[in-house]
Amino acid sequence: MAIENGTSTFDLTERPWIPVRRRDGSEAELSLREVFEQAHDGPDGVRRIVGDLPTQEFALVRLLLAVLHDALDGPEDVEQWKELWDGKRLPAELVRDYLRLHQDRFDLLHGTAPFLQVADLRTAKSEYFSLDRIVADVPNGERFFTMRARGAQRLSFAEAARWLVHAHAFDPSGIKSGAVGDRRVKNGKGYPQGVAWAGNLGGVLLEGEDLRQTLLLNLIAFDFDIRTDEGDRPAWRFDPVGPGALRGAEGVYRPYGLRDLYTWQSRRVRLFADGEGVYGVLLCYGDPLEAPNQHSREPMTGWRRSPNQEKKLGKNPVYMPAEHDPSRSAWRGLESLIQGEADTQRGEAAKRLRPRVMDWADRLVVRGVLPEDKLVTARTVGARYGTQQSVIDEVTEDRVNMRLALLADTGVELRQAAVAAVADADKAVFALGNLASGIARAAGLDPEAPRQQARDRAFGELDAAFRRWLEDLAPGQDPDERRQVWQWKVRRLVDGIGRELVTNAGEAAWTGRVIEMEKGDQLWLTAGQAERRFRSDLNKALRMTVHQATSENDT
Repeated sequence: MAIENGTSTFDLTERPWIPVRRRDGSEAELSLREVFEQAHDGPDGVRRIVGDLPTQEFALVRLLLAVLHDALDGPEDVEQWKELWDGKRLPAELVRDYLRLHQDRFDLLHGTAPFLQVADLRTAKSEYFSLDRIVADVPNGERFFTMRARGAQRLSFAEAARWLVHAHAFDPSGIKSGAVGDRRVKNGKGYPQGVAWAGNLGGVLLEGEDLRQTLLLNLIAFDFDIRTDEGDRPAWRFDPVGPGALRGAEGVYRPYGLRDLYTWQSRRVRLFADGEGVYGVLLCYGDPLEAPNQHSREPMTGWRRSPNQEKKLGKNPVYMPAEHDPSRSAWRGLESLIQGEADTQRGEAAKRLRPRVMDWADRLVVRGVLPEDKLVTARTVGARYGTQQSVIDEVTEDRVNMRLALLADTGVELRQAAVAAVADADKAVFALGNLASGIARAAGLDPEAPRQQARDRAFGELDAAFRRWLEDLAPGQDPDERRQVWQWKVRRLVDGIGRELVTNAGEAAWTGRVIEMEKGDQLWLTAGQAERRFRSDLNKALRMTVHQATSENDT
């Protein structure tokens, strides 16, 4: 903190607050200006943002994108984007001038327009509350499962700034403080308005070899098919907000574009600070943003058709953000990441839309700006909420490496092979689960726990193998041959686990017992019968390996 003219300041453009990991593995905190100056290749360059939580990193990257978009007022098109990519470094001088121009609005402690806050926000009793309300690693009622066992009693200015950005992106729903001047407040309380915008998303972004590449890969040109109106600008270039939500035309037409969206003020916040740091917060509802059919605006999530919302809203189609399933690795949901509308549409609206940032990568490949064989990382980030969305139950994160060819129109066959390979694994593991449950039923045991244990083990052991296989899936390869290679990997691994289950089945399972079937028939089930069914199901799941596998078994 600095003192200027008797007033406290914490200038986010010059003071370190964004945590980063460098290419050499070391970590540091940088100011906004330094992040852009050091986002390049080389040992001292920044590899990536590293926040307190993956969701915080996601929110910070979107903030950086808003700064870069606005400093450039672009990129206008692919040609301008290519100039940035070929430049090897971000236009740090341009960004530095931009930050200097708007420096006052990046002051965390500004007297009248503090960064992403409302200076005079207050309740009827002029209260402030614990910082637990914005620190997402302090689960409500679960203090034993956090590093902050006594709660977030005080934060440094740098920490507070990071959690402030995170609150606007991922704050839960539930009853909040009622701000004086907010017409939505009843009896001094702000009643549930839904989670902050990014909390609705199954977040997806593309990562490159360093932070420069990551920012550029997600820096979508304004002539792309993402809504961008003339009024598009980030939060710090709008007039400071008051306690209430947007009204009138702004409430209807905003967000105007990516800059507005990436800095969307889902909450009204006021930090309470002294010379040592931040000791309290007032957190209220801000600007709502409805999730249905925002796919023309939000590029960093997949979308799914929602029959329930179509019926409720009387519209067709209605797309909702496709959230991540915490129980599934990113590669198991690969179809939703890479399968485009053209791959799935059959005369009617597609059931799923991949993230538009993937479509942007497709354009870069098709236009010859990036090579098909370039390796990128699709990173998935999301929050899972519980108890009527009033708490964050779980934060999900995963990464999967792939060649850009899998995202391009020219890579349809490779893309289909990758999606089919995931289905191959699912079918084989399903057969293994049936084997485990069949052995358990033959022994007179509950079949569900053994089924799930076998599935979890198989997917766990397939995880690294699939990631390596996908990373090696490159242009010029025969998709069928590569899929056959994968099926053999699956067969060897799943068959090995299956043999182990059969070997350890036990005498009771080999003796077997009578099982009641669904239609009232009875079946004498043994471990041997369960194994025979497993062999048959595995052959059906992995047909490209059947002839050779049968020959090997015969010998």
